[in-house]
Amino acid sequence: MPFEYVALQVMNGLMIGLIYGLMALGLSIIFGIMRIVNFAHGELYMLGGYASYYLTEGWLHLPPLLALPLSMLLVFFVGVFIERSLLRPVYTQRLERAGEYAIIMTFGLSIFLQNGALLLFGRTEKTPAAFLERPINLIGNLTIGGDRVFAAVVAFFFLIVTYLVFKKTWIGRALQATAQSRVGASVVGIHIIHMNALALGIGAALAAAGGALLGPIFLVYPEMGLLPVVKAFVIIVLGGMGSIPGSIIGSVLLGLIESLGAVFIHVSYRDVYGFIILIVVLLIRPAGLFGAIERRV
Repeated sequence: MPFEYVALQVMNGLMIGLIYGLMALGLSIIFGIMRIVNFAHGELYMLGGYASYYLTEGWLHLPPLLALPLSMLLVFFVGVFIERSLLRPVYTQRLERAGEYAIIMTFGLSIFLQNGALLLFGRTEKTPAAFLERPINLIGNLTIGGDRVFAAVVAFFFLIVTYLVFKKTWIGRALQATAQSRVGASVVGIHIIHMNALALGIGAALAAAGGALLGPIFLVYPEMGLLPVVKAFVIIVLGGMGSIPGSIIGSVLLGLIESLGAVFIHVSYRDVYGFIILIVVLLIRPAGLFGAIERRV
């Protein structure tokens, strides 16, 4: 098997894995701080793709580099609105089954957003403006699409920046304190409700970045978030629920597993290999590679 082909598949896997890592990191932040599994996360990814398309091709004809942060900002406010209008009763009201309420609400929101996109935008696939149209030569005759390279570099940048924000800034420490203990964070003056809204907004913005970056490669359509959100769930379970480093490393691991499986076994089962490794990891370490094991009495 030619070395160039193997190297190309590994590079593709790493690039796509980094972008799926944005989805996984957003999910992990939302779960870690709000203790909610957001089943509508794939639709936030989809909204990012549509926002990028209409900002570059439909309405304003903005440069893609400007449309990317604007798409993230728009979906950030969508996430904050969802938290304020739909999910806030989970932790502000004495609901009998708050967990079940959150699951039903986010699952219903997923269906609503998918059908709303189908009604508003139609089923026709749309292509946002490319970030980098020309291919890039990496090693020898190894050539890869410029959009994929750009998307991977930007995704890696966002992952590192998010990690540094959580580790080095007051806001990041406040979010971590909220994740560790709501009562303790409230005692030291942290506004828990604001932290929850910020967490969902950040998670939504990261998902939107993934949709905007992959839109020119895989097109934009109402169901585009279904597969990426499944990959994101695999990544955060591999890395550990609520672990930011785990989400980053898990995304790279999943990309490599899928690529090497496609090269050495069969490309038709590419989406299965990650689930096989997931089962193995859960059998060995149920909390994931970097997750903390919680003891419940």
